[in-house]
Amino acid sequence: MELRLDDKVAVITGGSRGIGKAIAEAFAQAGAAVMIVSRTAEALEQAAAQIGHGCQWISANVGDTEAAEAAIAETIERLGSVDVLVNNAATNPYAGPMIDVDLPRWEKTMQVNLTAPLVWTQRAWRAWMSEHGGSVVNVASVAAVKSSRLLGVYGVSKAALVHQSKQLAAELAPKVRVNTILPGLIKTDFARVLWEGERGAEVAETYPLKRLGETEDIARAALYLASDASSWMTGQEMILDGGGTIAFGGE
Repeated sequence: MELRLDDKVAVITGGSRGIGKAIAEAFAQAGAAVMIVSRTAEALEQAAAQIGHGCQWISANVGDTEAAEAAIAETIERLGSVDVLVNNAATNPYAGPMIDVDLPRWEKTMQVNLTAPLVWTQRAWRAWMSEHGGSVVNVASVAAVKSSRLLGVYGVSKAALVHQSKQLAAELAPKVRVNTILPGLIKTDFARVLWEGERGAEVAETYPLKRLGETEDIARAALYLASDASSWMTGQEMILDGGGTIAFGGE
């Protein structure tokens, strides 16, 4: 089965690198008109050139409400619609016990990982999707379903994003579908400290499928969720972790 997004317009936050860029590439190859968003114009310009297929870009701070509204409006002006929204941008400014986190880094994490996806979805809904329909794909993490010595704050933000997605899926149906991807450890610059060198090989061995994730693994899942192939699916989370969450432990 070939998944297609012909005549669709997709906005992807955090689209200049890593998972976001891979999703943009998959969408563009599937026929979508793609708008990637992140903070750095130079990185966006380079990524758009590499993605090809007429990929366009907007420089914006995803955590800025006014920037979100302007970006959605500009996308509609330039490309004609917003049929798919991928809330991929994320941050993780703090690593350590949650009990010790300082308030500024807690608030930054929640602003980017939880509030921003809500704001972007609100703007896309109000400007286009409430009348024309669409699909929202949120990128969370398997950190949402387990505790962690280092990533507790990040995990809490992603767990909240999973439930936020379910709530919005219920509210926005039947016009708009909202689903969530929960990646395991993916080989990106964002997660480099977790997979580079011997540590990555050790983690891979704990996964039943014996490898770490690649950005293309997430991109293919996002394409499925954005396409009509998943037209009877909403409010669900898709865990992509090489089987890590079902691995045998301590046996």
